[in-house]
Amino acid sequence: MTWVEAVTSVAAGLLISVLTTPVGVSGAVFLLPVQLSVLAVPNPAVTPTNLLFNIVAGPGALLRYRRGGALTGPLTRLLLVGTLPGVVVGAVVRVFLVPGPDAFRLVVAAILLPLGLWLCLRAAATRPWPAGPAPSRPRLISLSALVGVVGGVYGIGGGSILGPILVGRGMPVAVVAPAALASTFVTSVAGAATFSVLSLTGGGDIAPRWDVGLLCGFGGLIGGYLGAYLQPHLPERALRFGLGALAVALATVYAVQAGVNLG
Repeated sequence: MTWVEAVTSVAAGLLISVLTTPVGVSGAVFLLPVQLSVLAVPNPAVTPTNLLFNIVAGPGALLRYRRGGALTGPLTRLLLVGTLPGVVVGAVVRVFLVPGPDAFRLVVAAILLPLGLWLCLRAAATRPWPAGPAPSRPRLISLSALVGVVGGVYGIGGGSILGPILVGRGMPVAVVAPAALASTFVTSVAGAATFSVLSLTGGGDIAPRWDVGLLCGFGGLIGGYLGAYLQPHLPERALRFGLGALAVALATVYAVQAGVNLG
């Protein structure tokens, strides 16, 4: 790795985490195109490299949220009940079935694009929209399990999907963000451990790019702490609009990547 790539890795992790942490989204989702296009991380290694980023970067935001007592709520426990077994299943699927990433990108884009636009419209409305009922416990666990599988397959933080859905149902960003980031961190540890075990029997090179993961994670560690510090000082409407804009941006990036690859 050259010094330019090292600086790029740290800067990318820091800047992305500052922007995504306040709304409970792991920066790993936006590191995918950076790793593939700028840092030349091969596609099989992107998943464990993203999990490594989440492990290194996560404590920055979680430490800040823990100081404010935001990690002890029931939402965090419910998300972990679903995401932990989900990420193990996702890692097994990734190693032995290796599904194509383009289909995944199109599915995520189809979900996040309308959801992001809806959040932006709600945030921009002059009069508040009525909030929908919070998901029931069984639905929340089922949703988090599905997100855990996706996180295990592609190494992204589940908050990128859970965050917009839960906030869109009317849950406060201040409640959703720390719970989503906590589930991302714990499931990333479980996913990385599962990949380590499966690498002994599974085919293909699934080892992470340690230099990229650690350097991006170091930047994310700093950026996550700063983002969590900024969150209480930002208005709820701005956070909702920011989350919607991130969802739209991610959907656009994935749709373009899938279109280029399929074309």
